[in-house]
Amino acid sequence: MRGVIALDAMGSDRAPRPEVEGAIQAARRFGIQVKLVGRQEALRAELARHPFSRSLPISIVHASEVITMEDKAVQAVRAKRDSSMRVGLRLVREGQAAAFITAGNTGAAMATAKMVLGALPGVDRPALVAIIPTATGTVATLLDVGANVDCKPHNLEQFALMGEIYFRSMFGTAKPRIGLLSIGEEEGKGNELTREAYQVLKQLPLNFIGNVEGRDLYSGKVDVIVADGFVGNVALKTSEGVVNLVRAMLKETLAATITRQVGYLLSRSAFSDFKKRLDHTEYGGAPLLGVKGPCFITHGSSNANAIKNALRVAEEFVDRKIIVAIEKELAGPVAEMLS
Repeated sequence: MRGVIALDAMGSDRAPRPEVEGAIQAARRFGIQVKLVGRQEALRAELARHPFSRSLPISIVHASEVITMEDKAVQAVRAKRDSSMRVGLRLVREGQAAAFITAGNTGAAMATAKMVLGALPGVDRPALVAIIPTATGTVATLLDVGANVDCKPHNLEQFALMGEIYFRSMFGTAKPRIGLLSIGEEEGKGNELTREAYQVLKQLPLNFIGNVEGRDLYSGKVDVIVADGFVGNVALKTSEGVVNLVRAMLKETLAATITRQVGYLLSRSAFSDFKKRLDHTEYGGAPLLGVKGPCFITHGSSNANAIKNALRVAEEFVDRKIIVAIEKELAGPVAEMLS
């Protein structure tokens, strides 16, 4: 159903408060219709804290079970058949929602999505895509960032193809630059996986620019960075840690050195702009590419702003028909080149 997003309201570390508040913000600002999926009594109580929410396009779909961060993915998927994840993904499969979002257990979300929605033809493993800001004022994408910690070269091949289609469809770049994350730019650098993947990627009909290093993630020289989920997740989490350090140090330095009121106000405004550009909550959730339906996974620590923007990005993803584009292109001439 176009325009309706199913939101796992029990997934985040502080659920259901961020999910409910984020849904309210998205409904008020963007007019997005949200189905909150989770324990009905808890969701009703949280919505009651916002009386004006009654006039918004927000409804509740009851799910009696919750998959926690401590649950082992495969066991939880099999045992908790009425979890908020599984119920929300069923809404997508049955056409009652256009997309699904969760801030819950990443492994369980991926396993449940593959079970409920199924993988696209030609895709062995779905991949999570993170959007990151660059020094040139544009954005880049990094995949995989945690769905697959152990990969083969053909997995990275599929990530590159899906990432290229996603970037082209989402951001309108005709020939996105594709890079393979490694420890050096030279073709022979890296471990066995990256060296073999390099040979595969350079044969594809993509704008493959070769290896890129960690320092290139934010430089703007590459649009789609391909990595296995272990390396991609470490790179992303390390980057987020550095961003938090820089923000804290910059804030402390400004407070200690700015004395004139006008200068303080100008610096404070500049700092706010800087902080917003690097704030991961502004970029929404990470789409899980390779399954038969839009599925987004965001941080367990997500606040209301992150949930609001995840809903916004999910609606844009649906409007641009990215799942259809990926399925169509993977089934075309490119399919013959897949390992």
